[in-house]
Amino acid sequence: MEIKRIFDFAYYQLQNAPQENCFNYKKNNEWVSISTQEYIDTANKVSASLLKLGIQPDDKIAVITTNNHPHWHILDIGVTQIGAQNVPLYATLSEKDYAYILAHSDSKYCFVSDEELYEKVKSVQKQTGLKGVFYLIENETEDSWNQFLNIGTSADFSTVIEERKNAVRDTDLATIIYTSGTTGTPKGVMLSHRNIVFSSLATAKALDLNDDAKRIVSYLPICHIFERAASYYNQLVSLEVYFAESIETIGDTIRETKPHYLAVVPRLLEKIFDKIMDKGSQLEGTKKKLFFWAVELAEQFEPYGKNGAWYHFKLKIANILIFKKWREALGNNLQFMVCGSAPLQPRLIRIFTAANIPIFEGYGMTESSPGGTVNDMRNGGFRIGSVGKSIEGVTIKIAEDGEILIKGENVMMGYYKNEELTQKTITNGYLHSGDIGKLDDDGFLYITDRKKEMFKTSGGKYIAPTALESELKQSRFIEQVMVIGEGQKMPAALIQINFEFVNEWAKRKGYTINDVSSDHNLIDRIQEEVDEHNQKFGKWEQIKRFEITPDEWTIDDGLLTPTLKMKRKNIRNKYKDLYDKIYG
Repeated sequence: MEIKRIFDFAYYQLQNAPQENCFNYKKNNEWVSISTQEYIDTANKVSASLLKLGIQPDDKIAVITTNNHPHWHILDIGVTQIGAQNVPLYATLSEKDYAYILAHSDSKYCFVSDEELYEKVKSVQKQTGLKGVFYLIENETEDSWNQFLNIGTSADFSTVIEERKNAVRDTDLATIIYTSGTTGTPKGVMLSHRNIVFSSLATAKALDLNDDAKRIVSYLPICHIFERAASYYNQLVSLEVYFAESIETIGDTIRETKPHYLAVVPRLLEKIFDKIMDKGSQLEGTKKKLFFWAVELAEQFEPYGKNGAWYHFKLKIANILIFKKWREALGNNLQFMVCGSAPLQPRLIRIFTAANIPIFEGYGMTESSPGGTVNDMRNGGFRIGSVGKSIEGVTIKIAEDGEILIKGENVMMGYYKNEELTQKTITNGYLHSGDIGKLDDDGFLYITDRKKEMFKTSGGKYIAPTALESELKQSRFIEQVMVIGEGQKMPAALIQINFEFVNEWAKRKGYTINDVSSDHNLIDRIQEEVDEHNQKFGKWEQIKRFEITPDEWTIDDGLLTPTLKMKRKNIRNKYKDLYDKIYG
């Protein structure tokens, strides 16, 4: 069968390689499995209940979940196969955002994963057009998942479901994904079935997953297009999907399930690497020397044997003695990791790829469904520092001001109820990404910065903050860093230290840090790190001053997005006193 609509992925799996353990989740600390057949059967029950509730083609159904769960995917199929649209929302939004998005999207019903979200949505229901709120889980309430599934059992809806399914065209709207706008008002990105299917199939061709692959761990927020497109790819190639209980326990899930590839974001990789380095630092004698010798060797890695036979002989030894343990800690099955969502340090790509866990960095955005570019080890398609070449059927070009423009069937239909912004964002079929980049002679794309994040100092010099931040985050002392200085005489930085590492460092020095923001030993040590990394930049770009924030930046306090990217405006507002201290 040909895949044209997003719900076709499930039916394709059923026809070609049905899985007994299609979706797997933890219940009372035990893995529970759902087969492909059960997945589709339950999705049809969802469709029947929605039809009974009077859902028409083009009606919107919102869904909010704290952790990924099979019922999200079941709902996705049940909604979209009757011509309605799925509107996924982050679990970390405020009541104000829920009220706005649920009203703006014209959502008829909303599904939530837990009691806290249920209460949040219920508290704003009167400000929206919602007719009801249901749980995505089984519980004792009248709005539970099971009670919802029972709604459609009073009649046989199978013929209507089939008719509705056949009426859905690939050009029809499939989903609206809300992304935060520069004004603070979320924008509804309209993606068609064709947008997402095209993107998923084209990316699948660029991923060289061998036939041994069986398992994948799902943990990134499913409302994010990166994880969602990955989920359709997983169904296409019939992988068993294991849902992590949380991003905090992802390491345990990986060790337990031994996945064959992972979709990752930079912050997660940095955390994995920091833990590995911490363990290496605790070794003693020859073992410690060997560990850091191997890491140093891996930092020099170049693909396709460019470093010569002697280097690869040493790397072979490093893999036997050191990197073998890294692979075991990640389940020993990983064929590669695909990384997107934010810039990744090239150093990490070198180290993990040298350790036989290749990292393929890619680029895309919600508005491109999210296809754009990806690295691929085959045919010389892997270049460290780049985000790869464009996937099949996608054209990338660079505008005169350096902005990356994207054209292809992956480009969104537009912004919901915002024709003016749509016209500004898509011109002559090209999507204006808002990112700055360059293409080399071989077609590899390099991201240099976010157009909106670049700023000028009062001296008129342009500063590209993400390049500086990526460099500084290589320090084990620094967990997060935000470069500031728009309209000021010099760039500076707000730094969140790696608390675990810094406490270890202080312990080794034989003293206790009472206040990280004012401890002179720590400030002097961070200054050394800043001075070292500054050397790679022009005088006007270098960080002249910094302040250490007293606490950690988290998703819960609104300083990081659910994919662990910084919310710059929120960070600047929270640490206004430190900003004022720097600039007087």
